[in-house]
Amino acid sequence: MLKTGLTLIIGIGVLLGGDGLKIGDPAPDFNLPGDDGKMYRLSDYQGQMVVVYFYPKDDTPGCTTEACAFRDSFSEFEKLGVTVFGISYDDRESHIAFKKKYDLPFTLLSDTDKSASKAYGTKGLFMASRKTFIVDEDGKIAKIYPKVSVSEHAETILADLTTLK
Repeated sequence: MLKTGLTLIIGIGVLLGGDGLKIGDPAPDFNLPGDDGKMYRLSDYQGQMVVVYFYPKDDTPGCTTEACAFRDSFSEFEKLGVTVFGISYDDRESHIAFKKKYDLPFTLLSDTDKSASKAYGTKGLFMASRKTFIVDEDGKIAKIYPKVSVSEHAETILADLTTLK
């Protein structure tokens, strides 16, 4: 019985997008609407470092803590010339309210069709799983954070960015 349960869990993970990206792989491009109504393509940021963080849902405790940690460290990301994108399944209206409520200075992208989440292996049934990627100047995955401490995540990324630059 246990073996069948494990097979089912593994099968669902593969079906929903798996976890196939590795450091050095080309980062999957995306074309997603931002909270400001503009469309954002990752490929438009070639030549600069980009942090792409997937999170489950706007205005929930863990996601709020994570977003506010990025907000509180945002000037450091700017000094390094790093763009930060937060991505969830939430729609633009939800992102606008979340961004306004917590004064978030970075762009939130809506992955309502789950295409980016699938490409990055974060696709879940009802929400994206929490996972972050650093994309280097050449558009390749430089670092993957499969497990995230929402309160310390931004600081960890900043420390890693200084060694990657």
